[in-house]
Amino acid sequence: MSESTSPLPRILVAEDDERMRELILTVLEELEAQVLAADSSQHALDLIEAQPDFAVVVTDLRMPFVDGIDILNFARRANPRTQVVMVTGHGTVESAVEALKSGAFDYIRKPFDNAELLHTVGRALEYHQLSLENARLRERECEPEPTGCHTLLFGRSSAMAQVARLTEAAAAYDCNVLIAGESGCGKELVARRIHTLSSRREAPFVAINCAAIPESIIESELFGYLKGAFTGADRNKAGLIERANGGTLFLDEINNASLTLQAKLLRVLQDGSFYRIGDTEPCSVDLRVVAASNRDLQAMINQGEFRQDLFYRLKVIDIELPPLRERRQDIPLLANFFLERHAKRLGKQLSGITTKALGALMRHDWPGNVRELENVILRMAIMSEGSRVDEGALPSELADDGSGPLRALDFLAPQSLEEVEAYFIRKTLREQSGDRALSAEILGIDKSTLWRKMKRYEINE
Repeated sequence: MSESTSPLPRILVAEDDERMRELILTVLEELEAQVLAADSSQHALDLIEAQPDFAVVVTDLRMPFVDGIDILNFARRANPRTQVVMVTGHGTVESAVEALKSGAFDYIRKPFDNAELLHTVGRALEYHQLSLENARLRERECEPEPTGCHTLLFGRSSAMAQVARLTEAAAAYDCNVLIAGESGCGKELVARRIHTLSSRREAPFVAINCAAIPESIIESELFGYLKGAFTGADRNKAGLIERANGGTLFLDEINNASLTLQAKLLRVLQDGSFYRIGDTEPCSVDLRVVAASNRDLQAMINQGEFRQDLFYRLKVIDIELPPLRERRQDIPLLANFFLERHAKRLGKQLSGITTKALGALMRHDWPGNVRELENVILRMAIMSEGSRVDEGALPSELADDGSGPLRALDFLAPQSLEEVEAYFIRKTLREQSGDRALSAEILGIDKSTLWRKMKRYEINE
């Protein structure tokens, strides 16, 4: 979806039956779109001709003078990105095949379930927005490469716009910052952005992952030590805190710090002093601390696993990064950014990602967040053989994502006549819970014909 300041996408409902038209309009009120109504096929054609930028057209198949197929063809000629959903009481396989072969997004029979209508039109709207975003990204090929950190961080979603505002506020004031978010969300990128925008930008940015260093040596790495402080300490060594003097110390996964280490970090935050291991004289530092956690620190406090006083010292400004699955509208921007970067590194000429491949990326839940997305795009760039990355380069776990509500059969219109027929037989059987007699009646064929077609297409519903 585009930013909230952008105009709402428009949906046209073409239905000559007043009661049915009002019902459809009422159902579609839940979508974030401007919904217009046409009470006749001629009225619908006039509206499309005047302003062809409709995202979705919902039209009855059977109307006087001009039918839904004609409206479909006119709308698609006026704007190839317009998605058309057919609504009709004449639910035969033949009419469904004709609609989909003409380019309809999907087909709903009367009487329909309101939730089914809302879901189908919502998917059509999402597909239109995805296609539009993909086109915009391809048009930007001639523009200068954006600053990597800013692009990776903020995207176009309202959630990341809030992150951007908080990041700039944190950079402007020399205070400690706590960043929360799942692994792979880009917490270190936020920390680096804060440092880059701050008055400390010329001083070091020192990062340490509290989960990656064994507890037995993390204190010596952070605070340093004197020669002879312990076995193997054959020289004086400055710790990471000392190296960050004047700059920013980033403590990633602070939730993994032991209670003993937390107490020592608290002293650094309170008065800017610490002791090297084996030293009796304190060292002083001037630095900003940015910490990050992939766990709920408040819950850890309640369980006695994290110090409350350290929590409040860190949380002067707190920034929460949403997981990628909650800001899917940023996926096309991130995916194309990663593709451009890795294509250059691999020496490949890749002009973009197809809408179908982007659709699969949009439907994935991304448990590994932005880091997982980048790895998938790198894999796709390596596997791609054409000028544009298509769904053939997707890893198997994404190609098979059709097990959820947005199944591949429901999301993408098939290509051949046989595929379309098999699609509608599967869909009707699924909707009727496998009742073959009822499905055959709805499809307008007899039971023996349905049985033969199921056997031919290897349908086991």
